[in-house]
Amino acid sequence: MKLSEIKNILKELKTIAFQLPNGELVPNHFHVTEVGKITKHFIDCGGTVRKEEVVNFQLWNANDYDHRLHPEKLVHIISLSEKTLGIEDLEIEVEYQAETIGKFGLDFDGKNFLLTTKQTDCLAKDNCGIPTEKPKLQFSEIQTGNTCEPGSGCC
Repeated sequence: MKLSEIKNILKELKTIAFQLPNGELVPNHFHVTEVGKITKHFIDCGGTVRKEEVVNFQLWNANDYDHRLHPEKLVHIISLSEKTLGIEDLEIEVEYQAETIGKFGLDFDGKNFLLTTKQTDCLAKDNCGIPTEKPKLQFSEIQTGNTCEPGSGCC
């Protein structure tokens, strides 16, 4: 989800809720402790220099059980961050503390903001010799027989 999308959604909401990938809701007394721009400048395993930028929201639970972040307050925090930090309309990444700090993508199901799982990936598969698809084998290519001997291809 891009920053412009969350701002449009927040304008229509009365309350904010974030749902973890396992279906649990982030406790409703969470704080958004940071809104920022993260720049990752790196070289992949194929030698290509890359640069990625995301808007980062950090969610945090405190012992402040009376605290509720209202949509208009989050819109204000986002606007202030855009002006002060020069944040563009980038994809949002959300940090949330579980056993360790987790990084999530963000989506919306019409009611809750969904923290979506993210995966690592090789960005230079063509240079690493990693096939993009699993090779497909035909059953006729597999050797069969009554015995399975090392090197026979049956196991």
